[in-house]
Amino acid sequence: MFNASLHSRRIALGLAMALVSAPMLASDAAPSADIVTGRLSGIHDAKTGLNEFKGIPYAAPPIGSLRWKPPQSVVAWKDVRKADRFGPRCMQRPIFSDMVFRSDGMSEDCLYLNVWTPADAPNKKLPVLVYFYGGGFIGGDGSEPRYDGASLAQHGIVTVTVNYRLDVFGFLASPALAAESPEHAAGNYGLLDQHAALEWVKRNIAAFGGDPDQVTIGGESAGSMSVSAQMASPLSKGLIRRAIGESGAMLGNLNPTPLAQTMREGEAFERRVGARSLDQLRAMSAQALLDAAGQKDVPEFRPTIDGYFLPRPPKDIYEAGEQAHIPLLLGANSQEGSYVSLFEGQPPNQANYRAAVQKRFGEHAAEALKLYPGETDADIKTSGTALAGDDFIAFSTWQWMRMHRQTGRAPVYYYYFTQARPSKREGNAGPDAGAVHSGEIEYALGNLSGNAVYAWTTTDRHVSEVMQGYWARFIQTGDPNGPGLPHWPAAANKDGGLLRQVIGTDTHTMIDRNAARYQFLMGVEGTKVL
Repeated sequence: MFNASLHSRRIALGLAMALVSAPMLASDAAPSADIVTGRLSGIHDAKTGLNEFKGIPYAAPPIGSLRWKPPQSVVAWKDVRKADRFGPRCMQRPIFSDMVFRSDGMSEDCLYLNVWTPADAPNKKLPVLVYFYGGGFIGGDGSEPRYDGASLAQHGIVTVTVNYRLDVFGFLASPALAAESPEHAAGNYGLLDQHAALEWVKRNIAAFGGDPDQVTIGGESAGSMSVSAQMASPLSKGLIRRAIGESGAMLGNLNPTPLAQTMREGEAFERRVGARSLDQLRAMSAQALLDAAGQKDVPEFRPTIDGYFLPRPPKDIYEAGEQAHIPLLLGANSQEGSYVSLFEGQPPNQANYRAAVQKRFGEHAAEALKLYPGETDADIKTSGTALAGDDFIAFSTWQWMRMHRQTGRAPVYYYYFTQARPSKREGNAGPDAGAVHSGEIEYALGNLSGNAVYAWTTTDRHVSEVMQGYWARFIQTGDPNGPGLPHWPAAANKDGGLLRQVIGTDTHTMIDRNAARYQFLMGVEGTKVL
Protein backbone atom coordinates (compact mmCIF):
# COMPACT_ATOMS: atom_id res chain seq x y z
CA MET A 1 0.00 0.00 0.00
CA PHE A 2 1.23 3.50 -0.85
CA ASN A 3 2.53 5.25 2.28
CA ALA A 4 2.43 9.02 1.78
CA SER A 5 4.68 9.86 4.72
CA LEU A 6 7.26 7.26 3.72
CA HIS A 7 7.08 8.55 0.15
CA SER A 8 7.72 12.11 1.37
CA ARG A 9 10.69 10.97 3.46
CA ARG A 10 12.16 9.23 0.44
CA ILE A 11 11.80 12.41 -1.59
CA ALA A 12 13.46 14.47 1.12
CA LEU A 13 16.28 11.94 1.40
CA GLY A 14 16.77 12.01 -2.35
CA LEU A 15 16.94 15.79 -2.38
CA ALA A 16 19.53 15.74 0.36
CA MET A 17 21.81 13.22 -1.33
CA ALA A 18 24.86 14.63 -3.07
CA LEU A 19 24.97 13.67 -6.72
CA VAL A 20 28.39 12.71 -8.00
CA SER A 21 28.47 12.79 -11.77
CA ALA A 22 31.14 10.93 -13.66
CA PRO A 23 32.57 12.94 -16.54
CA MET A 24 30.56 12.53 -19.71
CA LEU A 25 33.20 12.09 -22.33
CA ALA A 26 33.25 14.21 -25.47
CA SER A 27 34.45 11.26 -27.51
CA ASP A 28 32.87 8.18 -29.02
CA ALA A 29 33.24 6.38 -25.69
CA ALA A 30 29.98 5.61 -23.94
CA PRO A 31 29.21 8.45 -21.51
CA SER A 32 28.22 7.63 -17.95
CA ALA A 33 26.24 9.37 -15.24
CA ASP A 34 25.80 8.57 -11.57
CA ILE A 35 22.25 9.05 -10.32
CA VAL A 36 20.67 8.26 -6.96
CA THR A 37 19.86 4.67 -7.90
CA GLY A 38 23.10 3.75 -9.66
CA ARG A 39 25.41 4.37 -12.61
CA LEU A 40 24.14 4.70 -16.17
CA SER A 41 25.94 4.14 -19.46
CA GLY A 42 24.55 6.11 -22.39
CA ILE A 43 25.39 6.93 -25.99
CA HIS A 44 27.63 9.68 -27.37
CA ASP A 45 26.65 11.12 -30.74
CA ALA A 46 29.80 12.57 -32.25
CA LYS A 47 27.82 14.26 -35.03
CA THR A 48 25.68 16.33 -32.67
CA GLY A 49 28.07 16.57 -29.75
CA LEU A 50 25.39 15.19 -27.46
CA ASN A 51 25.16 12.46 -24.88
CA GLU A 52 21.92 10.49 -24.87
CA PHE A 53 20.53 8.36 -22.08
CA LYS A 54 17.45 6.38 -23.05
CA GLY A 55 15.14 4.11 -21.12
CA ILE A 56 16.01 5.31 -17.62
CA PRO A 57 13.57 3.94 -15.02
CA TYR A 58 12.14 6.74 -12.90
CA ALA A 59 9.67 4.56 -10.98
CA ALA A 60 9.17 0.87 -10.27
CA PRO A 61 7.29 -1.15 -12.91
CA PRO A 62 3.56 -0.61 -12.20
CA ILE A 63 2.71 -4.28 -12.61
CA GLY A 64 1.04 -6.91 -10.46
CA SER A 65 0.08 -5.43 -7.10
CA LEU A 66 1.38 -2.02 -8.26
CA ARG A 67 -1.17 -1.77 -11.10
CA TRP A 68 -3.34 1.29 -10.24
CA LYS A 69 -1.01 2.42 -7.49
CA PRO A 70 0.88 5.73 -7.36
CA PRO A 71 4.39 5.27 -8.79
CA GLN A 72 6.80 3.67 -6.36
CA SER A 73 10.54 4.12 -5.90
CA VAL A 74 13.03 2.40 -8.19
CA VAL A 75 15.19 -0.31 -6.61
CA ALA A 76 18.85 0.70 -6.82
CA TRP A 77 21.23 -1.36 -8.96
CA LYS A 78 24.89 -2.22 -8.36
CA ASP A 79 26.28 -2.77 -11.85
CA VAL A 80 26.35 -0.16 -14.60
CA ARG A 81 22.95 -0.03 -16.26
CA LYS A 82 22.84 0.52 -20.01
CA ALA A 83 20.67 3.46 -21.06
CA ASP A 84 21.16 3.08 -24.78
CA ARG A 85 17.67 2.25 -26.03
CA PHE A 86 14.17 3.52 -25.44
CA GLY A 87 12.09 1.62 -22.93
CA PRO A 88 8.72 0.07 -23.79
CA ARG A 89 5.80 2.37 -24.53
CA CYS A 90 2.83 2.19 -22.19
CA MET A 91 -0.15 0.01 -23.05
CA GLN A 92 -2.21 1.59 -25.83
CA ARG A 93 -4.32 0.77 -28.85
CA PRO A 94 -3.09 1.66 -32.37
CA ILE A 95 -5.49 4.58 -32.81
CA PHE A 96 -3.33 7.42 -34.13
CA SER A 97 -1.85 6.98 -37.59
CA ASP A 98 0.68 9.80 -37.13
CA MET A 99 2.45 8.15 -34.18
CA VAL A 100 5.82 6.59 -35.00
CA PHE A 101 7.52 4.73 -32.17
CA ARG A 102 11.15 3.85 -31.54
CA SER A 103 10.25 2.17 -28.26
CA ASP A 104 11.25 -1.33 -27.18
CA GLY A 105 7.78 -2.81 -27.69
CA MET A 106 4.77 -2.18 -25.47
CA SER A 107 4.31 -3.13 -21.84
CA GLU A 108 2.82 -2.12 -18.52
CA ASP A 109 6.44 -1.86 -17.43
CA CYS A 110 6.83 1.50 -19.14
CA LEU A 111 7.82 4.16 -16.61
CA TYR A 112 10.99 5.28 -18.31
CA LEU A 113 12.39 8.63 -19.41
CA ASN A 114 15.04 9.81 -21.84
CA VAL A 115 17.68 12.54 -21.54
CA TRP A 116 19.57 14.45 -24.24
CA THR A 117 22.39 16.70 -23.04
CA PRO A 118 25.51 18.41 -24.42
CA ALA A 119 28.61 16.25 -23.90
CA ASP A 120 30.35 19.06 -22.00
CA ALA A 121 27.34 19.78 -19.78
CA PRO A 122 28.15 18.34 -16.32
CA ASN A 123 29.50 21.53 -14.75
CA LYS A 124 27.26 24.03 -16.53
CA LYS A 125 23.90 23.86 -14.69
CA LEU A 126 21.92 24.13 -17.92
CA PRO A 127 18.20 24.84 -18.13
CA VAL A 128 15.96 21.78 -18.42
CA LEU A 129 12.87 20.94 -20.47
CA VAL A 130 10.62 18.05 -19.40
CA TYR A 131 8.16 17.30 -22.21
CA PHE A 132 4.92 15.30 -21.97
CA TYR A 133 3.53 13.73 -25.14
CA GLY A 134 0.01 14.16 -26.46
CA GLY A 135 -2.46 11.50 -27.53
CA GLY A 136 -5.69 12.07 -25.64
CA PHE A 137 -4.41 10.17 -22.58
CA ILE A 138 -4.83 6.98 -24.59
CA GLY A 139 -1.72 7.04 -26.82
CA GLY A 140 1.75 8.44 -27.22
CA ASP A 141 5.33 7.74 -26.20
CA GLY A 142 8.52 9.58 -25.33
CA SER A 143 10.35 7.80 -28.17
CA GLU A 144 8.38 9.46 -30.98
CA PRO A 145 10.77 11.25 -33.38
CA ARG A 146 8.70 14.45 -33.26
CA TYR A 147 9.57 14.78 -29.55
CA ASP A 148 13.26 13.97 -30.00
CA GLY A 149 15.34 16.10 -27.65
CA ALA A 150 18.53 16.41 -29.71
CA SER A 151 17.74 19.69 -31.44
CA LEU A 152 16.91 21.59 -28.26
CA ALA A 153 19.87 20.00 -26.49
CA GLN A 154 22.11 21.55 -29.16
CA HIS A 155 20.77 24.90 -27.93
CA GLY A 156 22.21 24.16 -24.49
CA ILE A 157 19.07 22.69 -22.94
CA VAL A 158 18.95 19.36 -21.10
CA THR A 159 15.87 17.80 -22.67
CA VAL A 160 13.78 15.03 -21.10
CA THR A 161 10.84 13.05 -22.50
CA VAL A 162 8.68 11.01 -20.14
CA ASN A 163 6.43 7.98 -20.49
CA TYR A 164 3.28 7.96 -18.35
CA ARG A 165 0.44 5.46 -17.96
CA LEU A 166 -2.50 5.76 -20.32
CA ASP A 167 -6.13 4.76 -20.74
CA VAL A 168 -7.52 2.27 -18.22
CA PHE A 169 -4.07 1.76 -16.68
CA GLY A 170 -3.54 5.46 -16.09
CA PHE A 171 -6.99 6.67 -15.13
CA LEU A 172 -9.25 3.92 -13.79
CA ALA A 173 -10.94 4.94 -10.53
CA SER A 174 -13.21 2.92 -8.27
CA PRO A 175 -14.42 2.89 -4.65
CA ALA A 176 -12.10 -0.05 -3.95
CA LEU A 177 -9.09 1.87 -5.22
CA ALA A 178 -10.07 4.90 -3.16
CA ALA A 179 -10.55 2.72 -0.08
CA GLU A 180 -7.01 1.32 -0.23
CA SER A 181 -5.46 4.79 -0.71
CA PRO A 182 -4.24 6.66 2.40
CA GLU A 183 -5.52 9.84 0.72
CA HIS A 184 -8.81 8.15 -0.33
CA ALA A 185 -7.89 9.06 -3.88
CA ALA A 186 -8.28 7.07 -7.08
CA GLY A 187 -7.37 7.61 -10.72
CA ASN A 188 -4.85 10.09 -12.13
CA TYR A 189 -2.03 7.53 -12.04
CA GLY A 190 -0.74 8.87 -15.33
CA LEU A 191 -0.52 12.37 -13.86
CA LEU A 192 1.14 11.00 -10.75
CA ASP A 193 3.69 9.33 -13.05
CA GLN A 194 4.50 12.74 -14.52
CA HIS A 195 4.87 14.13 -11.01
CA ALA A 196 7.22 11.28 -10.08
CA ALA A 197 9.30 12.09 -13.16
CA LEU A 198 9.57 15.69 -11.99
CA GLU A 199 10.74 14.46 -8.59
CA TRP A 200 13.30 12.30 -10.38
CA VAL A 201 14.51 15.34 -12.33
CA LYS A 202 14.84 17.32 -9.11
CA ARG A 203 17.03 14.61 -7.58
CA ASN A 204 19.04 13.52 -10.60
CA ILE A 205 19.22 16.05 -13.43
CA ALA A 206 22.42 17.65 -12.09
CA ALA A 207 24.21 14.43 -13.03
CA PHE A 208 23.45 15.31 -16.67
CA GLY A 209 24.46 18.96 -16.39
CA GLY A 210 20.95 20.24 -15.72
CA ASP A 211 19.90 22.81 -13.15
CA PRO A 212 17.13 21.35 -10.95
CA ASP A 213 16.00 24.88 -10.16
CA GLN A 214 15.53 25.79 -13.84
CA VAL A 215 12.97 23.23 -15.02
CA THR A 216 10.41 24.04 -17.70
CA ILE A 217 7.58 21.60 -18.37
CA GLY A 218 5.98 21.45 -21.79
CA GLY A 219 3.58 19.36 -23.80
CA GLU A 220 1.08 19.22 -26.64
CA SER A 221 -2.65 18.35 -26.50
CA ALA A 222 -3.00 15.86 -23.61
CA GLY A 223 0.57 16.83 -22.75
CA SER A 224 -0.46 20.49 -22.63
CA MET A 225 -3.46 19.59 -20.49
CA SER A 226 -1.02 17.77 -18.24
CA VAL A 227 1.12 20.90 -17.93
CA SER A 228 -1.91 22.91 -16.81
CA ALA A 229 -2.67 20.21 -14.23
CA GLN A 230 0.92 19.97 -12.92
CA MET A 231 0.88 23.75 -12.45
CA ALA A 232 -2.34 23.42 -10.45
CA SER A 233 -1.35 20.41 -8.35
CA PRO A 234 0.04 21.14 -4.87
CA LEU A 235 2.33 18.15 -5.41
CA SER A 236 4.14 19.55 -8.47
CA LYS A 237 3.88 23.30 -8.58
CA GLY A 238 7.05 23.80 -6.54
CA LEU A 239 9.11 21.65 -8.92
CA ILE A 240 8.77 23.83 -12.01
CA ARG A 241 10.04 27.28 -12.98
CA ARG A 242 8.34 27.80 -16.38
CA ALA A 243 5.65 26.13 -18.50
CA ILE A 244 4.78 25.67 -22.19
CA GLY A 245 1.34 24.59 -23.37
CA GLU A 246 0.68 23.67 -26.98
CA SER A 247 -3.09 23.35 -27.55
CA GLY A 248 -5.06 22.28 -24.53
CA ALA A 249 -5.75 22.76 -20.82
CA MET A 250 -7.82 21.11 -18.10
CA LEU A 251 -10.12 24.10 -18.06
CA GLY A 252 -13.20 25.27 -19.95
CA ASN A 253 -14.79 22.35 -21.73
CA LEU A 254 -11.92 20.00 -20.81
CA ASN A 255 -12.33 20.04 -17.04
CA PRO A 256 -11.43 16.78 -15.27
CA THR A 257 -14.33 14.45 -14.50
CA PRO A 258 -15.75 14.55 -10.94
CA LEU A 259 -14.50 11.64 -8.87
CA ALA A 260 -17.98 10.27 -8.14
CA GLN A 261 -18.68 9.91 -11.87
CA THR A 262 -15.26 8.40 -12.55
CA MET A 263 -15.76 5.82 -9.82
CA ARG A 264 -19.23 4.87 -11.11
CA GLU A 265 -17.73 4.33 -14.54
CA GLY A 266 -14.89 2.33 -12.98
CA GLU A 267 -17.31 0.05 -11.15
CA ALA A 268 -19.22 -0.52 -14.37
CA PHE A 269 -15.98 -1.46 -16.10
CA GLU A 270 -15.10 -3.95 -13.36
CA ARG A 271 -18.50 -5.61 -13.81
CA ARG A 272 -18.02 -5.68 -17.56
CA VAL A 273 -14.76 -7.61 -17.31
CA GLY A 274 -16.14 -9.91 -14.61
CA ALA A 275 -13.81 -8.86 -11.80
CA ARG A 276 -15.21 -9.16 -8.29
CA SER A 277 -12.20 -7.72 -6.50
CA LEU A 278 -9.11 -5.64 -7.08
CA ASP A 279 -7.01 -8.79 -6.82
CA GLN A 280 -8.96 -10.32 -9.71
CA LEU A 281 -8.72 -7.11 -11.71
CA ARG A 282 -4.98 -6.90 -11.15
CA ALA A 283 -4.60 -10.54 -12.17
CA MET A 284 -6.19 -9.97 -15.59
CA SER A 285 -3.94 -9.69 -18.61
CA ALA A 286 -3.05 -6.18 -19.72
CA GLN A 287 -4.20 -6.90 -23.26
CA ALA A 288 -7.62 -8.10 -22.09
CA LEU A 289 -8.10 -4.91 -20.10
CA LEU A 290 -6.97 -2.78 -23.02
CA ASP A 291 -9.35 -4.57 -25.39
CA ALA A 292 -12.26 -4.09 -22.98
CA ALA A 293 -11.44 -0.40 -22.55
CA GLY A 294 -11.58 0.04 -26.32
CA GLN A 295 -15.15 -1.18 -26.73
CA LYS A 296 -17.46 1.46 -28.15
CA ASP A 297 -19.82 1.85 -25.22
CA VAL A 298 -17.08 2.16 -22.58
CA PRO A 299 -16.56 5.76 -21.39
CA GLU A 300 -13.09 7.19 -21.83
CA PHE A 301 -10.68 6.89 -18.93
CA ARG A 302 -9.43 10.39 -18.28
CA PRO A 303 -8.22 12.70 -15.49
CA THR A 304 -10.43 13.18 -12.47
CA ILE A 305 -10.64 15.45 -9.44
CA ASP A 306 -9.17 12.83 -7.15
CA GLY A 307 -8.80 14.91 -3.99
CA TYR A 308 -5.04 14.32 -3.87
CA PHE A 309 -3.17 15.25 -7.04
CA LEU A 310 -6.07 17.59 -7.82
CA PRO A 311 -7.71 18.45 -4.51
CA ARG A 312 -10.17 20.71 -6.31
CA PRO A 313 -11.12 21.43 -9.92
CA PRO A 314 -8.28 23.26 -11.73
CA LYS A 315 -10.72 26.10 -12.45
CA ASP A 316 -11.09 26.73 -8.72
CA ILE A 317 -7.34 26.48 -8.14
CA TYR A 318 -6.53 29.00 -10.89
CA GLU A 319 -9.33 31.34 -9.81
CA ALA A 320 -7.91 31.38 -6.29
CA GLY A 321 -4.40 32.01 -7.58
CA GLU A 322 -3.11 28.80 -6.01
CA GLN A 323 -1.34 27.51 -9.12
CA ALA A 324 2.38 27.82 -9.71
CA HIS A 325 3.21 31.50 -10.25
CA ILE A 326 5.53 30.99 -13.19
CA PRO A 327 5.90 32.39 -16.72
CA LEU A 328 3.64 30.62 -19.20
CA LEU A 329 3.98 30.34 -22.98
CA LEU A 330 0.93 28.84 -24.67
CA GLY A 331 -1.28 28.95 -27.71
CA ALA A 332 -3.21 27.08 -30.36
CA ASN A 333 -3.18 26.44 -34.10
CA SER A 334 -5.19 27.92 -36.93
CA GLN A 335 -6.91 24.64 -37.82
CA GLU A 336 -7.35 22.72 -34.57
CA GLY A 337 -10.54 21.31 -36.09
CA SER A 338 -12.23 21.26 -39.51
CA TYR A 339 -15.61 22.54 -40.63
CA VAL A 340 -16.14 19.11 -42.21
CA SER A 341 -16.59 17.56 -38.77
CA LEU A 342 -19.73 19.60 -38.16
CA PHE A 343 -21.72 18.07 -41.01
CA GLU A 344 -21.64 14.35 -40.17
CA GLY A 345 -21.33 13.42 -43.82
CA GLN A 346 -23.93 15.91 -45.05
CA PRO A 347 -23.14 18.55 -47.70
CA PRO A 348 -21.49 21.67 -46.20
CA ASN A 349 -24.21 24.13 -47.20
CA GLN A 350 -25.85 26.97 -45.29
CA ALA A 351 -28.91 25.01 -44.19
CA ASN A 352 -26.86 22.13 -42.84
CA TYR A 353 -24.48 24.54 -41.12
CA ARG A 354 -27.36 26.24 -39.30
CA ALA A 355 -28.73 22.83 -38.36
CA ALA A 356 -25.35 21.78 -36.97
CA VAL A 357 -25.08 24.95 -34.91
CA GLN A 358 -28.65 24.47 -33.67
CA LYS A 359 -27.87 20.90 -32.62
CA ARG A 360 -24.74 22.00 -30.78
CA PHE A 361 -26.07 25.11 -29.04
CA GLY A 362 -29.85 24.74 -28.88
CA GLU A 363 -31.43 27.92 -27.54
CA HIS A 364 -28.08 29.69 -27.90
CA ALA A 365 -27.80 28.97 -31.64
CA ALA A 366 -28.75 32.46 -32.81
CA GLU A 367 -26.01 34.01 -30.69
CA ALA A 368 -23.54 31.40 -31.92
CA LEU A 369 -24.33 32.26 -35.56
CA LYS A 370 -23.46 35.90 -34.90
CA LEU A 371 -20.02 34.85 -33.67
CA TYR A 372 -19.55 32.04 -36.19
CA PRO A 373 -21.55 33.30 -39.22
CA GLY A 374 -22.45 31.02 -42.10
CA GLU A 375 -24.06 33.24 -44.74
CA THR A 376 -21.75 32.15 -47.59
CA ASP A 377 -19.75 29.09 -48.54
CA ALA A 378 -16.60 30.95 -47.52
CA ASP A 379 -18.19 31.78 -44.15
CA ILE A 380 -19.03 28.15 -43.58
CA LYS A 381 -15.45 27.03 -44.11
CA THR A 382 -13.91 29.84 -42.05
CA SER A 383 -16.47 29.94 -39.24
CA GLY A 384 -16.96 26.18 -39.17
CA THR A 385 -13.23 25.59 -38.84
CA ALA A 386 -13.00 28.21 -36.09
CA LEU A 387 -15.97 26.69 -34.24
CA ALA A 388 -14.66 23.13 -34.54
CA GLY A 389 -11.23 24.20 -33.30
CA ASP A 390 -12.57 26.32 -30.45
CA ASP A 391 -15.00 23.64 -29.34
CA PHE A 392 -12.29 20.99 -29.48
CA ILE A 393 -9.33 22.58 -27.73
CA ALA A 394 -8.67 26.27 -28.48
CA PHE A 395 -11.30 27.45 -25.96
CA SER A 396 -9.67 25.54 -23.11
CA THR A 397 -6.29 27.02 -24.08
CA TRP A 398 -7.76 30.54 -24.05
CA GLN A 399 -9.30 29.90 -20.63
CA TRP A 400 -5.90 28.87 -19.26
CA MET A 401 -4.30 31.97 -20.72
CA ARG A 402 -7.05 34.19 -19.31
CA MET A 403 -7.00 32.74 -15.81
CA HIS A 404 -3.23 32.68 -15.44
CA ARG A 405 -3.06 36.30 -16.60
CA GLN A 406 -5.56 37.20 -13.90
CA THR A 407 -4.06 35.34 -10.96
CA GLY A 408 -0.66 33.93 -11.94
CA ARG A 409 1.51 36.95 -11.12
CA ALA A 410 3.87 36.09 -14.00
CA PRO A 411 4.12 36.95 -17.71
CA VAL A 412 1.97 35.05 -20.22
CA TYR A 413 3.02 34.73 -23.87
CA TYR A 414 0.15 33.78 -26.18
CA TYR A 415 0.67 32.48 -29.72
CA TYR A 416 -1.35 31.59 -32.82
CA PHE A 417 0.44 29.12 -35.06
CA THR A 418 -0.52 29.38 -38.75
CA GLN A 419 2.05 27.41 -40.74
CA ALA A 420 0.32 24.69 -42.77
CA ARG A 421 2.37 21.56 -43.37
CA PRO A 422 3.50 21.14 -47.01
CA SER A 423 2.53 18.38 -49.41
CA LYS A 424 3.44 14.83 -48.57
CA ARG A 425 6.39 13.30 -50.36
CA GLU A 426 4.24 10.44 -51.63
CA GLY A 427 0.68 10.58 -52.97
CA ASN A 428 -1.30 13.40 -54.48
CA ALA A 429 -2.41 15.18 -51.32
CA GLY A 430 -1.60 18.88 -51.33
CA PRO A 431 -0.56 20.98 -48.35
CA ASP A 432 -2.85 21.30 -45.34
CA ALA A 433 -5.31 24.19 -45.46
CA GLY A 434 -4.10 25.46 -42.10
CA ALA A 435 -2.02 24.50 -39.09
CA VAL A 436 -3.71 21.30 -37.94
CA HIS A 437 -3.83 19.96 -34.41
CA SER A 438 -0.35 18.69 -33.44
CA GLY A 439 1.11 20.22 -36.60
CA GLU A 440 3.36 22.59 -34.64
CA ILE A 441 5.32 19.94 -32.74
CA GLU A 442 8.12 19.35 -35.26
CA TYR A 443 8.46 23.10 -35.83
CA ALA A 444 8.67 23.98 -32.13
CA LEU A 445 11.07 21.21 -31.16
CA GLY A 446 13.24 21.49 -34.27
CA ASN A 447 12.37 18.05 -35.61
CA LEU A 448 11.27 18.59 -39.21
CA SER A 449 14.07 16.33 -40.42
CA GLY A 450 12.73 13.49 -38.29
CA ASN A 451 9.45 13.44 -40.22
CA ALA A 452 10.01 12.13 -43.73
CA VAL A 453 6.29 12.17 -44.60
CA TYR A 454 6.28 15.83 -45.67
CA ALA A 455 8.30 17.66 -48.32
CA TRP A 456 9.57 20.40 -46.01
CA THR A 457 10.52 23.65 -47.72
CA THR A 458 12.97 26.42 -46.98
CA THR A 459 10.05 28.38 -45.56
CA ASP A 460 9.13 25.55 -43.21
CA ARG A 461 12.70 25.35 -41.96
CA HIS A 462 12.76 29.11 -41.37
CA VAL A 463 9.49 28.97 -39.41
CA SER A 464 10.94 26.14 -37.34
CA GLU A 465 14.09 28.14 -36.60
CA VAL A 466 11.99 31.05 -35.35
CA MET A 467 9.59 28.92 -33.33
CA GLN A 468 12.30 26.79 -31.78
CA GLY A 469 14.24 29.96 -31.07
CA TYR A 470 11.28 31.28 -29.08
CA TRP A 471 10.93 28.00 -27.18
CA ALA A 472 14.65 27.82 -26.40
CA ARG A 473 14.84 31.40 -25.14
CA PHE A 474 11.77 30.89 -22.98
CA ILE A 475 13.20 27.70 -21.46
CA GLN A 476 16.45 29.54 -20.77
CA THR A 477 15.08 32.83 -19.44
CA GLY A 478 11.28 32.81 -19.07
CA ASP A 479 11.04 35.27 -21.99
CA PRO A 480 10.86 34.07 -25.64
CA ASN A 481 12.57 37.16 -27.01
CA GLY A 482 16.16 37.06 -28.19
CA PRO A 483 18.57 38.19 -30.91
CA GLY A 484 17.28 37.66 -34.44
CA LEU A 485 13.72 36.84 -33.37
CA PRO A 486 10.67 39.01 -34.16
CA HIS A 487 9.62 40.78 -30.98
CA TRP A 488 6.95 38.93 -28.97
CA PRO A 489 5.25 41.02 -26.29
CA ALA A 490 3.59 39.44 -23.29
CA ALA A 491 -0.19 39.16 -23.60
CA ALA A 492 -1.75 42.52 -22.74
CA ASN A 493 -4.94 44.42 -23.54
CA LYS A 494 -4.67 46.81 -26.46
CA ASP A 495 -7.20 48.58 -28.71
CA GLY A 496 -10.10 46.39 -27.65
CA GLY A 497 -8.20 43.14 -28.06
CA LEU A 498 -5.25 41.18 -26.78
CA LEU A 499 -1.64 41.12 -27.97
CA ARG A 500 -0.91 37.73 -29.49
CA GLN A 501 2.00 36.44 -31.56
CA VAL A 502 1.28 34.95 -34.98
CA ILE A 503 3.94 32.32 -35.73
CA GLY A 504 4.16 31.29 -39.36
CA THR A 505 5.47 32.48 -42.71
CA ASP A 506 4.92 36.04 -41.52
CA THR A 507 5.64 36.05 -37.79
CA HIS A 508 4.30 39.19 -36.16
CA THR A 509 2.21 40.54 -33.30
CA MET A 510 -1.52 40.92 -33.84
CA ILE A 511 -4.43 42.15 -31.77
CA ASP A 512 -6.69 39.16 -31.11
CA ARG A 513 -10.35 40.16 -30.85
CA ASN A 514 -11.84 36.70 -30.49
CA ALA A 515 -12.57 36.94 -26.78
CA ALA A 516 -16.31 37.25 -27.49
CA ARG A 517 -16.28 33.75 -28.99
CA TYR A 518 -14.64 32.25 -25.94
CA GLN A 519 -16.77 34.19 -23.49
CA PHE A 520 -19.82 32.82 -25.28
CA LEU A 521 -18.49 29.27 -25.02
CA MET A 522 -17.65 29.87 -21.38
CA GLY A 523 -21.28 30.79 -20.78
CA VAL A 524 -22.64 27.68 -22.46
CA GLU A 525 -19.88 25.17 -21.68
CA GLY A 526 -22.33 23.12 -19.63
CA THR A 527 -24.27 22.30 -22.80
CA LYS A 528 -21.55 19.90 -23.96
CA VAL A 529 -19.00 17.77 -22.17
CA LEU A 530 -16.04 16.60 -24.26
